[in-house]
Amino acid sequence: MCVIDMRSDAASMPTPEMIQAITTARLGDSISREDPTVRQIEELGAEMFGKEDAVFVISGTMANQVAVATLTRRGQEVIVGLESHIYNLEVAGMAAVSQVQARPISCPQGFMDPAELEAAINEPGVQVADTGLICLENTYNLNRGYIMSLENIRTISKIATAKGIPVYMDGARIFNAAVASGVDVKEIVSSVDAVQVCLTKGLGAPIGSLLIGDAAFTAEARKIQQRLGGGMRQAGIIAAPGIVALNKMVDRLSEDHENARYLACCLHELDNRLLSLEDVQTNIVSIDIGFTGIDSNTFLSLLNHRNIFIKRIGPSAFRLVCYHNINRPMIDKVIDALDDILSQEGA
Repeated sequence: MCVIDMRSDAASMPTPEMIQAITTARLGDSISREDPTVRQIEELGAEMFGKEDAVFVISGTMANQVAVATLTRRGQEVIVGLESHIYNLEVAGMAAVSQVQARPISCPQGFMDPAELEAAINEPGVQVADTGLICLENTYNLNRGYIMSLENIRTISKIATAKGIPVYMDGARIFNAAVASGVDVKEIVSSVDAVQVCLTKGLGAPIGSLLIGDAAFTAEARKIQQRLGGGMRQAGIIAAPGIVALNKMVDRLSEDHENARYLACCLHELDNRLLSLEDVQTNIVSIDIGFTGIDSNTFLSLLNHRNIFIKRIGPSAFRLVCYHNINRPMIDKVIDALDDILSQEGA
């Protein structure tokens, strides 16, 4: 039975080479920095991003929260994108863990307006919170996958530097941005203070993220990681597939982007009201069936009956994500199923 799960690229399964790497990983005490496989992935990540050091953590959310705790002080304010993961999907982690408050600003199609950003930065005052951090996200909006332009990143970083404010990038899907734009990750993050990359989405590893920055940042981040219960012992067993992911899975992301574009174009041909092709920049395709009058629960049920799973992201909106386990024949089955459902239920 073929199950087509397009709810997220986090549904990706590790490759046989990753499984093999787990069984042959050299191990040691990771808290004491004696696990050679963990040290290898941290060194590899730092080199790939052009930074001094990296910390291997269990998830992107942990990486984000450790970064905020490292870069801010209690009672400060953090500027974030309105649709960002760190603001919407981390259980108010910034407030609960770091005791800082978020100031969300609009970021349409991954563009953070420099004027709006400057206006959101608080001037020192006895009744206002100091702006302690600016958080970017690339790709931006997990339901869209927008690429943040290099020019926009550098403009924001320049403003932040002038104000003495650090810049952090949630780069969970940063390799998707790099491959789609043709810009190396080193260049993308050259003007930011720290970045995280998730190994479990498009790269296909079963667990883990890397938090990357200068040596002073990572030294403090390791303490915060330990405080949050993220210290690990023989963590090489989970770092090993991440090394394979970084070495073998980046270049093939273009295939996911091509599949997403193919899917989007085919759905647009079915009915151009389903989506805007301008919104499909990487591996994520979002559709809205509101115009059809089809009940959303019925729509999902009909797809699930065909062993096709997509994610509801609004009252009538859904997300489909391409990754290495989703091939072109699967996408054709999804297109045929959607065509059948829309034509029958919408008749």
